[in-house]
Amino acid sequence: MKLFSRLIFYFFSNVLAFLAAVYFVEGFEIAPNYIDFLTAAAVFTLLNVFIKPILKLILSPIIIITLGLGVILVNALTLYLLDFLSEGVNIEGLTALFYATLIIGLINIAISFSAKNLYKE
Repeated sequence: MKLFSRLIFYFFSNVLAFLAAVYFVEGFEIAPNYIDFLTAAAVFTLLNVFIKPILKLILSPIIIITLGLGVILVNALTLYLLDFLSEGVNIEGLTALFYATLIIGLINIAISFSAKNLYKE
């Protein structure tokens, strides 16, 4: 049950992060209908839960050498994989990928941090 609640939390967190990334990043587009948008968020949530730990394990030497900044590379690879798997997502260029990665990562960190603080009280 705990995994299911985490998946739902990450899903809504990714929906908010995608909304911000689509709004702020030129070249990062998700199909305008809500079904494709929610599907992209669901696929990205599953990639983050199941594929991202494997990528972190494989790229752990790079993450250690860069003192943690290699996690941005892992997040960018995950977002690029979403672009490859989902027809509704279109990322044009590396700058759009980089900025979308930063925005999505920062929003997910902020939401996770605030949720952990809410559960402590």
